[in-house]
Amino acid sequence: MTDDVYYVGVDVGTASVRAALVTRYGDLKITAQEPISIWEPHTDHYVQSSHDIWDKCCLVVKVEVTRGINRSQVRGIGFDATCSLVVLDRSFQPVAVNKDGEDERNVVMWMDHRAAEQAARITSAGHRVLRRVGGVMSPEMQPPKLLWLKENLRESCWNKAAHFFDLPDFLSWKATGSLNRSLCTLVCKWTYCPPEGWDVSFWTSIGLKDLTENNFSKIGSETCSPGSPLGDGLTQKAAADLGLDPGIAVGASLIDAHAGGLGVIGADVKGFQLPCEGQPITSRMAMICGTSSCHMAISEQPLFVPGVWGPCLSAMVPHLWLNEGGQSATGRLIDHMVTGHAAYTQLQKKAQQRCPAGGDSMYSYLNSHLSGLASSSAVDLLGSSLHVWPDFHGNRSPLADPTLKGMVVGLSLSQSLDDLALLYLCTIQALALGTRHILEAMTEAGHDIKTIFLCGGLGKNALFVQVHANATGLPLVLPDQTEAVLVGAAVLGACASGDYGTIQDAMSKMAKVGKVVEPDHNLQSFYQRKYKVFRRLVDHQREYQTLMNTFESDCPSL
Repeated sequence: MTDDVYYVGVDVGTASVRAALVTRYGDLKITAQEPISIWEPHTDHYVQSSHDIWDKCCLVVKVEVTRGINRSQVRGIGFDATCSLVVLDRSFQPVAVNKDGEDERNVVMWMDHRAAEQAARITSAGHRVLRRVGGVMSPEMQPPKLLWLKENLRESCWNKAAHFFDLPDFLSWKATGSLNRSLCTLVCKWTYCPPEGWDVSFWTSIGLKDLTENNFSKIGSETCSPGSPLGDGLTQKAAADLGLDPGIAVGASLIDAHAGGLGVIGADVKGFQLPCEGQPITSRMAMICGTSSCHMAISEQPLFVPGVWGPCLSAMVPHLWLNEGGQSATGRLIDHMVTGHAAYTQLQKKAQQRCPAGGDSMYSYLNSHLSGLASSSAVDLLGSSLHVWPDFHGNRSPLADPTLKGMVVGLSLSQSLDDLALLYLCTIQALALGTRHILEAMTEAGHDIKTIFLCGGLGKNALFVQVHANATGLPLVLPDQTEAVLVGAAVLGACASGDYGTIQDAMSKMAKVGKVVEPDHNLQSFYQRKYKVFRRLVDHQREYQTLMNTFESDCPSL
């Protein structure tokens, strides 16, 4: 293998497709990005188009990423994507997933919560498969979404559908024609459990026995580990679409957060004086932060963590068990809090004056503004009297309660830029305390996490990173490549090409430490108190819910 070989990593996030040309040592040579469309036809309904997504994948790879290089230098390609549900008919054409009947809009997005009632019913039934999803079925998983389609769109969707794909598997199929599903998607989002496979009694019990027909052909008869070579590589059609040579190796795909995990968690930490040095990889947690956040912990033996998905065998790193915690709204929540504030227009003007080029200027300005407000003390202490509960889109982990709402305690009548900055700070603190909550649940179940490896868009926000270190008391490792998810996707192509024998080998060579952020231990007492307030907020919310539910039951006519 020569030094001038490349792998292509393609990442389909919530709102954009990104791609990168990556070297054998994990360096990103070229990156590109294109937006993808999102429609919200009804409250809590979020849909996309698989045609639109594939077209944008081809655009970023063919027109931008591989332009100017010799195609023969590209040895492999890997895809990752959000865990959204793609519906196709017998001819592999899109089928509409909403009552508007627009077939092109055939993707139920990961954050679509239309199936909350179906998820609650599945949870109430208490089938044994729920042990591997923290005891609670989330509306972000595929079984409740499938049940919703059958119960609400039987004629227009369900009876027409012949193939249900997780979006990462759709991309692999589009590239190779292979119907093999990745264990990552099936185990994490569909209740598949190797080596036993599908549990017929589960699908029968929830009213989806028809999916068990023909050896589960509609949802996946054949499976393989992430990074396994699929079919004969790129088909002629896919190669032409992507601007690559036919036959290039394609690795079985990953969910986007899991690709981020591969891009950071296996890095060599020698010389950085981290507590995980010399320890097994199970002492590390990968945290992937973007629109939402995922918290990936691995173990040699299966560990059952209440309210946390898993344990899932070979779902990220082959032969190791994965537990996946998460927050349904992270970057999205920060944007929501900032853009909805009365002082947002003033913030835009100030940020524009400071940085006309734009970018992340708003958050850079807020970080600087907070430093000015704190003067010589720690910025964190400004959040002493303002508290946020961050589950505006429900709690994914460890409470696994999609009905929870957001809370803000400590507001005044002031609407100044100072108030906006404080609300922004306290939102970040709440998200960090949510991570602490997840870590606490994992530790109680047997995980021994000593270091957090963080990547994703929010890793570029210095305040977000430092507050997470301070609130959890753990060092945070940032990758040397800012787009670690793309490195993780490229790892799949590298493994499929045969250039690396295992995922672990590829990770150790392609993932590298960029920066270490240590916690400020002087803030330990502050965050202990802040965490106590944080935990009480949800207790109060549930108490209020109980009070109002009692009122409604006493006054049914109202």
